[in-house]
Amino acid sequence: MKKLLVLSFLWCACALAEAPSTVAIHNARIVTMSGPVIAKGTVILKNGLIEAVGENVAVPPDAWVVDGEGMTVYPGLIDGLSTVGMPGAAPAAAGGGRGGRGAAAPAPVAVQAAPAERSWGPEDRPQTTSWLLAADELQAGDKRVETVRGGGVTTAVTFPTRGIFAGQGSVIDLVSGEKSAEMVLVPSVGQYISMGGGRGFGGGGGGGFPSSLMGIISYVRQLYLDASHYKLVKDAYAKEPRGMQRPEYDRALEGLMASQRFLLPANQLIEIDRMLRFGAELKTISPVEQHMIIYGAREAYRPEAAELLKKANVPVLLSIHWPTPPARTSDSDDSNETLRTLIERDKAPSAPAVLQKAGVKFAFYSDGAESPRDFQRAVKKAIDAGLSREDALRALTLSPAEIYGIADRVGSIEKGKIANIVVTKGEIFDDGTQIVMVFVDGKKYTPEAPPAGGRGGPATDDPGAGGNQ
Repeated sequence: MKKLLVLSFLWCACALAEAPSTVAIHNARIVTMSGPVIAKGTVILKNGLIEAVGENVAVPPDAWVVDGEGMTVYPGLIDGLSTVGMPGAAPAAAGGGRGGRGAAAPAPVAVQAAPAERSWGPEDRPQTTSWLLAADELQAGDKRVETVRGGGVTTAVTFPTRGIFAGQGSVIDLVSGEKSAEMVLVPSVGQYISMGGGRGFGGGGGGGFPSSLMGIISYVRQLYLDASHYKLVKDAYAKEPRGMQRPEYDRALEGLMASQRFLLPANQLIEIDRMLRFGAELKTISPVEQHMIIYGAREAYRPEAAELLKKANVPVLLSIHWPTPPARTSDSDDSNETLRTLIERDKAPSAPAVLQKAGVKFAFYSDGAESPRDFQRAVKKAIDAGLSREDALRALTLSPAEIYGIADRVGSIEKGKIANIVVTKGEIFDDGTQIVMVFVDGKKYTPEAPPAGGRGGPATDDPGAGGNQ
C-alpha cells in the first residue's frame, strides 16, 4: 500500500512538472507579418514549433487551449543589436565618430582586459577581441532576459561591445534556464566594430595607437589587409606544405574571417557617408565574403542620408534611444544647446519613416531602452512621427530576421518556424495594451504586472505550469 502511495505521488509530481507539448490559441486575431491579418483564427504550437496557423485550423484533442477571444497574436519581437546575456555589459553604443555620442559602450567585465602597456602599432592588435563569441560568454541568469521578454522581445542579436573589434554577435532566444546553450539560435552572425576610441583601452585618453578616429580607421583597414595576406599564405600552405614554413596562427585574423557581416557605426550624415565608403573598401579587401550593416543612424531623417543608404543598398540598425534633453538643474539653461542638437532631438524619431519612404531596409534596436515601458514609448514616438504601425512591427520582426539571414526561422507566424509569439490585449504599441503571455521556443511566460499605466499583465488562461516556466 505504501509503495502504491509513493508511486502515485511521484506520478502526480511528474505530471505537474511537465509543460504541455501542444498549445492551441483559438479564436484570436493573428498578425502573421508574412501574409494578411487573420481576423479570427487559431495558432497551434507543438514541440517548440508553429504546427499550424489559419482560420479553419482543427484543434488537436491533446492540446491545451487558450481562448483568444479579444486578443491579438503577434510574432515575437527581435532586438537587432543588444547586450542582453553578456556579463556586465552596457547597451551597445549608438553610432560612431568622435565625442560622446559615438563613444564605445562600457566594457563587459568578463572580456579579456587590455594590456597595461600602450600599443605602438597595428601589430600589437590593440582593442581587438574579434575571436570572441557572444554565445560563449552568455549568462543564462542575466535578469535583463526576463525584463526584455516582458516587453514582447523573444529574440535578441547580442554582441560583445568592448574595443574596436569587439567580437562576434550571436542570435539568442530569450528562454529562462540554467544552461546558456539553450538560448543560442545562431552562434555567429557578424563582427561588432566601434569607432569610439575604446574607453578603458590603450587608445583614446591613455595615449598609444590608435589615439584618433584616423588612427582607428587605419587600424581597421590594416587588420583587413593582414587578414587577406594571412589567408593567401594559409591557402598556399594547405595546397603544398612541403618546403614551406607553416604560417603562424593568428586568432584575431581568424575571428575576423569567421564573421559573415561587419557592423559599422555612424550617426551624423558625414559619418554615414564616411562609413559607407569605408565599408565598401573593406569589402573589396576582405579575404572572405562579408555584408555591411550600419548601426546608429540618428541623422537618417535627413533625405541625403537616406539617399546614400539606398544607393549603397546597405541595411540599417536604427537606435530607438532617441535624443533627450539633459537632466535639468536649478541653474540649467536650455539656450546653451546648439541648434543642431535641438533639430536632432526633434527630427530623430522621424528617421524610420524617412528610411521606409526611401526604400532602405532597416530594423530597430533598443540601445538601452530595455524596460517594456521605455521600449513601447520609443516605438510609439516613431509611429507618431510618421511610421505606420505595420512598418514599425516589421522593423522588430521580419526586417531584423532578413538582415541577419534568419527569416526562415523567426520573424513571422508561419508553419514550421520557431514558436516565438506574443499574445496581447490591444494593439502592441499602445499605452493601455497588456502583454498577456509570451511564448519562446514554445515555452510560455507570463509577464509580471507593471505599475499602473504600464504594459504587461497576468494571463487569463494558463496552458501549462504557469508563470515563468
